[in-house]
Amino acid sequence: MFKKILVAVDCSPAAEKTVQYALDLAKLTQAQAIIVHAYPKIPDYLGEPNLSQTIARHLERAESLVNPFAERFRAAGVDVIPEILEGPPANAILRVANAREVDLIVMGARGLGSVASLLLGSVSQKVIAHAKCPVLVIHGPAEA
Repeated sequence: MFKKILVAVDCSPAAEKTVQYALDLAKLTQAQAIIVHAYPKIPDYLGEPNLSQTIARHLERAESLVNPFAERFRAAGVDVIPEILEGPPANAILRVANAREVDLIVMGARGLGSVASLLLGSVSQKVIAHAKCPVLVIHGPAEA
């Protein structure tokens, strides 16, 4: 069934639910999990030392998000690879999905209210449109 599952995470309320779905699927199918998080491209015009410091801060934040999720997979006996990339999230997800030849992408939907909730987020839409594998979109907790 699934041998490799890409789990896209961000700081949204849907991330926790997304990780739990992916973890359950990975355990059920004995799949490897690849946890992907992308942070925004840092403008080169910041110059040194600002550029290095900003990149370090982004990496630190990304690791503090991804590492606890990766530990949950390891604790459950699931082989996991964390991937932290710079750039637009949809591009990063698609790049890793193609490079690692994943069988499924699990990601959260954008948490929006009212009329906007009828639409998926732009990241979800782009991944669904361009992925070479199935994409499971998880809706997070309802926003007030």
